[in-house]
Amino acid sequence: MCRLLFVKSAEAFSVAEHLKHFAALSKDSEEYQGHGWGCAVLIDGSWKHYKNIKPIWEDDLEQFGPTTQLIAHARSAFEDKDIVVENNMPFYDDQYVFIFNGELRGVRIKEKGCIGAEKIFNFIKQFDANGMEVALEKGVDNIKKRTRLYKGMNVIITDKDKAYVSCNFTERPGYFTLWFKEEKGMLQICSMPYPSEEGWQKMKNNTKRCFE
Repeated sequence: MCRLLFVKSAEAFSVAEHLKHFAALSKDSEEYQGHGWGCAVLIDGSWKHYKNIKPIWEDDLEQFGPTTQLIAHARSAFEDKDIVVENNMPFYDDQYVFIFNGELRGVRIKEKGCIGAEKIFNFIKQFDANGMEVALEKGVDNIKKRTRLYKGMNVIITDKDKAYVSCNFTERPGYFTLWFKEEKGMLQICSMPYPSEEGWQKMKNNTKRCFE
């Protein structure tokens, strides 16, 4: 039950500015989001990855330079277990960067990964023969069929060019809904709108969408 953020812009933007909003939202969340955090920033066409076991609101958010793409995750560990920095997201490979928020019970998938979110990432990639947009839809639909109960299951995956997003919940829409904003060449996707900022829209439940 974590918090998610994705920002992409045609022009370079301040990473710290967005992370400060994200940190405030995470700190004020109805669920504790202090089990570490991580992010990836796109610099000169390559991802720079960062993870810290500190809560995001206790870290130095000025350490990152400007970027055109940011993906970040603040962690609320399931049942307060497995709190080590290696389990922080984003998870990534040579092509994709992945973040996840949700709560699932009785998931019947066999996949490698230290925690459930990493297993979900690897499971979705099994369907990537026709691109990630198709893989995300098939992967999420198959996970739903193989899960006894899910309260929320939100995924953001990026390949530098596009953001592939899936928003799903059966409970607590105020907590599990994803929000997005597209304005002046910038895309923002977050677990909550930035405070005192207009233009944010709710993603509909059971939505899969590709943002370019």
